Amino acid sequence: MAQAKVIGICGGSGSGKTTIVRKISEMVSDFVFIPQDNYYKSASYISNANITAFNFDHPDAFDNALIIEHLDALRAGRPIDMPTYDFVHHRRTEETVHVEAKKLVIFEGIMIFTNKEVRDRLDLKVFVDTPDDIRFIRRLTRDIKERGRTLDSVIEQYLTVVRPGHYEFIEPTKQFADIIIPEGGANERALDVLIRFINSILATN
Repeated sequence: MAQAKVIGICGGSGSGKTTIVRKISEMVSDFVFIPQDNYYKSASYISNANITAFNFDHPDAFDNALIIEHLDALRAGRPIDMPTYDFVHHRRTEETVHVEAKKLVIFEGIMIFTNKEVRDRLDLKVFVDTPDDIRFIRRLTRDIKERGRTLDSVIEQYLTVVRPGHYEFIEPTKQFADIIIPEGGANERALDVLIRFINSILATN
């Protein structure tokens, strides 16, 4: 197999990155999905009461060495054992997910453009640009429903680290994007362009 291509989908928390991946999966099946969230470092001492004691919105929160190792393996056609993360207890679990290599890798996360070594491994960089209020509402809903968070802890984390982290670390990486998609998964025309590009990779690679 020729070297796999990697598409990076970046954007702030709640911007619609996962929606884009889901819509891609409805039209294209032959790809591997790697979420950056799975590569968070463990912070099991975190709770609703001290949610800002570990900054999940800083580039150092991710295990970039392992990300690079796994991207290199997938690009070379080798399988990986992807870590999994428990967002209720804020730690990496003992379970891994065995991922076989395919022609296309979609790597998605809030800070996938912040590290140059990671960025250099992306063949196409997509930035999802969604207004702050929409992103906050989506994050609030997700964290309460799926991650056992309280309303107060979500708001405190957002104001203390999420919002500042977005403008310090995520927003500036928009400059590295090859494609910027406003409004995330609601932008059908941008998605059409992206899917055509993906199909061209799968057809020629």
